[in-house]
Amino acid sequence: MKKNLLGSMILGINALGAIPAFSAESWGGEGQLGFVLARGNSDADTVNAKLEMAKETASWKNAFGFAALRASSEGDRNAERYAASWQTDYRFSPRSYWYGGARYEDDRFSGFDYQASLVTGLGHRFVDEEDFKLFGQAGLGFRRLESALTGLAEDNVIFSGELRYEQKLTDTTSLKNKLIVEAGEANTFLSNELALQVKINARLSLAAGLGVRHNTDPPSGRDKTDTLTTLNLVYGF
Repeated sequence: MKKNLLGSMILGINALGAIPAFSAESWGGEGQLGFVLARGNSDADTVNAKLEMAKETASWKNAFGFAALRASSEGDRNAERYAASWQTDYRFSPRSYWYGGARYEDDRFSGFDYQASLVTGLGHRFVDEEDFKLFGQAGLGFRRLESALTGLAEDNVIFSGELRYEQKLTDTTSLKNKLIVEAGEANTFLSNELALQVKINARLSLAAGLGVRHNTDPPSGRDKTDTLTTLNLVYGF
């Protein structure tokens, strides 16, 4: 069922806009990896990975994202999350664009078996300078939630919003923040990721991050808010 839903979402994005053919040489972005291994009086393992890549032309932009988190303590898994997203933008003015996007998340410890959404709306680049960027977008869409406790799925219309902020503090240091909101009758999901990134060389950086995730109506027995603090090695391409 998950595979059919994800396939339908990808087909939906293709219907929203003509997506150019994939060419590895024309895509740019960054990959991140962080891990913690503790052995001795206690055993703990944590691994998190993230990939963000985009391709942009004069009128179109395509962006793909993937993230994964796995953590265990004393041999027991206590966190496992996988997320993927796709967005296509069509720029109709120097700073404004129309977009269509899909997001899929499987968080084994949130109480939801998965959350999947398909949205469309308008975006604007409020500030787009080399040292400071502020982008925002808002739209409407459709989301499906499936409870891990009952196996029941809920479909609802959602409001979707995103705000991105980037500021270059020095020649080697930058601050980034991404806020995502999906508000619907069944649940409102909020995610905020704040990161301080310091360059080691032209390709490599270190990033210290704080992520906060909140579900207003999780299944019974689950916490509403999760936080994640990371220190990752970043490779830009």
